[in-house]
Amino acid sequence: MTTTFLKNISSLACFDGTARDAGTELSDAGILIRDKVIEKVGPMAAFEGVSADRVIDMTDHVVMPGMVNTHHHFYQNLTRVMVQDDPLFVWLKTLYPIWANIDDAAMETTARMAMAELIASGCTTSSDHQYIMPNNCTLDTPIRVAQEMGMRFHAARGAMSRGESQGGLPPDSCVEDEQAILRDAERLIQTYHDMSDQAMTRIVVAPCSPFSVTPGLMKEAAQLARSHDGVRLHSHIAEVLDEEVYCQEIYGMRSVGFAESVGWLGEDVWFAHAIFLDDAEIRAFAETGTGATFCPSAHMRCGLGIMRAREMLDAGVTVGLGVDGSASNDTSNMFLEARMGMMLQRVAPNQYLSAKPGGRGGFGGTPGAMSAREVLWMATRGGAKLLGRDDIGQIAPGKAADVIAVNLNQLGLAGTQRDPLAALVLCGPFQVDYAFINGVPVVEQKAFTRFDTEAALADHALTLKRIYA
Repeated sequence: MTTTFLKNISSLACFDGTARDAGTELSDAGILIRDKVIEKVGPMAAFEGVSADRVIDMTDHVVMPGMVNTHHHFYQNLTRVMVQDDPLFVWLKTLYPIWANIDDAAMETTARMAMAELIASGCTTSSDHQYIMPNNCTLDTPIRVAQEMGMRFHAARGAMSRGESQGGLPPDSCVEDEQAILRDAERLIQTYHDMSDQAMTRIVVAPCSPFSVTPGLMKEAAQLARSHDGVRLHSHIAEVLDEEVYCQEIYGMRSVGFAESVGWLGEDVWFAHAIFLDDAEIRAFAETGTGATFCPSAHMRCGLGIMRAREMLDAGVTVGLGVDGSASNDTSNMFLEARMGMMLQRVAPNQYLSAKPGGRGGFGGTPGAMSAREVLWMATRGGAKLLGRDDIGQIAPGKAADVIAVNLNQLGLAGTQRDPLAALVLCGPFQVDYAFINGVPVVEQKAFTRFDTEAALADHALTLKRIYA
C-alpha cells in the first residue's frame, strides 16, 4: 500500500453537496490518499501526527475533484478548424468522407492527444463517443490508450447504420451492418466492462443519432445494454432544428418522441446537446431520470442554439458538461467549457429564462442564471451521475482519489484570493499543476508523468499528412 498526503491546501472544494449547495469548502486543509482511494479529508489540525509515503505541500493551491467529460469524439482532432461557417448538416456531410479515411493507427494517435488535452485541463474521467469505425477501427484501441495514460474511461461504442441510400445523412461508406454493431458491443462489454468500485473502464452502447441509425437498432441497442449490469445508453438528440424537421418527416414526431418510442428515456440514458427541448420534453427527462450533456462551445461554434440548462436543472434533470468533438469545438479544455457554460446561461434568450412570470431577470439577460459553483458541480457530480457513478466527482472518504490542483501564483489568478474556486471559472481557462487519477499522479507541476508531448505532436503531424494524402 502507498499513501500520499496533500497538506496545507489553501482552498479545498469537495463538491459533496448538491447543485445548489456544492458542499464542503475548507482552507488550510489536507487530503490523505491510500492507494486509489481517499482515506481522510479535513482541516490540517485533524492531521496532526499523520505520516505518508509521499507528502506534497499544497500551499497557495486550490484543490477540487477531477472533472468528468461526458461527451467527446476523440478522432476529430484530425479535422480541426475545418468547415468553419456552415450549418451542422453541411459540416457533417463535408467531414464524413475525410473521417472515412481514418484507420486504427490514427484512432490511437487522436485518442492519446485528446486524453492529454483533457487531463491538462483538469479532466480525470472521460467518455468518448466513437460512432465511425472505418478501415477495421476498433474501440479496443482508445481503451488501451486510456490504460496507458492512466485515464478513467467510459468507452461509448457508437455506430451509424442508416446511409444515404436508406434515407440517412451519412454516406453509405461510413455505415455498418446492424448485427455486426450489436455483436461488437456485446464483445466489448464482455471484455472490458467493469462494475467494481473505482473501475477504470466501462462500456456504453451509443448509436449515433436519429438521422444515422434505424429505429430497430435503437431498440436492440437498448435491449442489449439493459441485459448487462450498469451498461448505459448514449446518443445525440435535439442538436439542430434540421434534426427536428428530419424526425417529423421520417418518424412523424419530434426527436424526443422518437427516443421515447424506441425505449430511450430512462435513468440509464443520457443525451448530448438536447438544445431544442420544449417544456413537456424537459418534464419527460426529469420524470424518467434521463440526463443531458451541455456542450456550450460546440453549440456556439456551430451556431446551434442555447441549451435550457438552467431550466433543466431546476426541473430536476441531471446535466453534465462535455467538450464535444475537436472539430466542432476545436479545443478540449474543461475549465473553458465550464466558463462558457456559465456565461452562455447568463445571456440565454429571454424566452428561456426571464420572459416568464416570476422569471429570474429582466430584459437583456439574467446575471445570476448560473453560478461558478453550479457549473463546476455539473462538471464533477453532474457528470459522474450521468455515467452512473457515485465513486467519482467528489472529495470524500471512500471515493476514488481523482484530485486536481491549480497553483494560485500565476498571472491570470492574481487578485483572486477572495474566491479562488470561482476564479478557476471566471478567470480561466487554466492548466492543472497536479492531477491524480485513481491515486496515481499523472500530472506533477504541470508536467505529464505518462505522456511524451513532443513525440505525440510529431506522431499527430505525420498521421494528419497520411490521412489527408
